[in-house]
Amino acid sequence: MTKTSNNENTVITKKDLKKMFWRSLPMEFSWHYERQMHMGFCTMISAGLRKIYKDDPEGLKKALHRHLEFFNITPHISSFVGGITLAMEEMNAKKEDFDESSINAVKAALMGPLSGIGDSIMLGTLRVIAVGVGTSLALQGSILGPILFLLIFNVPALILRYFCAMKGYELGVSYLEKIQKSGLMQKFMLAAAILGVMVIGGMTNELVTVATPLAIGSGKAATKIQTILDGIMPGMLGLVATGIYYKLLGKKVNVMWMIIGTAIIGIICAQFGILK
Repeated sequence: MTKTSNNENTVITKKDLKKMFWRSLPMEFSWHYERQMHMGFCTMISAGLRKIYKDDPEGLKKALHRHLEFFNITPHISSFVGGITLAMEEMNAKKEDFDESSINAVKAALMGPLSGIGDSIMLGTLRVIAVGVGTSLALQGSILGPILFLLIFNVPALILRYFCAMKGYELGVSYLEKIQKSGLMQKFMLAAAILGVMVIGGMTNELVTVATPLAIGSGKAATKIQTILDGIMPGMLGLVATGIYYKLLGKKVNVMWMIIGTAIIGIICAQFGILK
């Protein structure tokens, strides 16, 4: 089979990356609010993982479990992260001293920046153009309206998915080999971990919204507590809420009980004017 890298020791082939490309299409079929695309991502790369860990069942088990962590990205570029991830898993299978935690750190680091680019191009630009062309023709009663909409949006989207699958793995293999040989691997892992923490912090501020209408004083002279908290650190209450959920998950509390508890506490706090 044709290799995607000049390195003859690579396990993943072009055929495997094509399989990953096809598996990326139903990425959002299992999307949910707890971990979003994690099952879709794990399914997308699972065939490659089985090949990488063919003789190591325990390693395969750990890898599949590792990729059930939170993941969310513009779906049309998910295969790029999948390609890089397979390259890192391949290196992990070969090197005993490889830091497994760096794999998810790199995934977390790529989610935010790539989503910003992907959402802008695919959803903010290409989809708008496709809708504009399609609806203008559809309003005139032309069957070309829906057809052109599907073609204008989906053809570039499919090409992008395929290109990302190939280039993601190729970049991952070549770049990881270079930094491994140069001795920069530890610095690379540290940088990825720091960026990953920053991305998760930004996501926490954007996705977890907690605010209080409580105020100190009365009338026009009243000072809102939320304003004071935002002056200290924007999103502080959201961070506190996230920390509580993190602790509860660490103690294996059932997610359904957490959702029910959140709903009950939210209703009570809203009723008594503690939260808004």
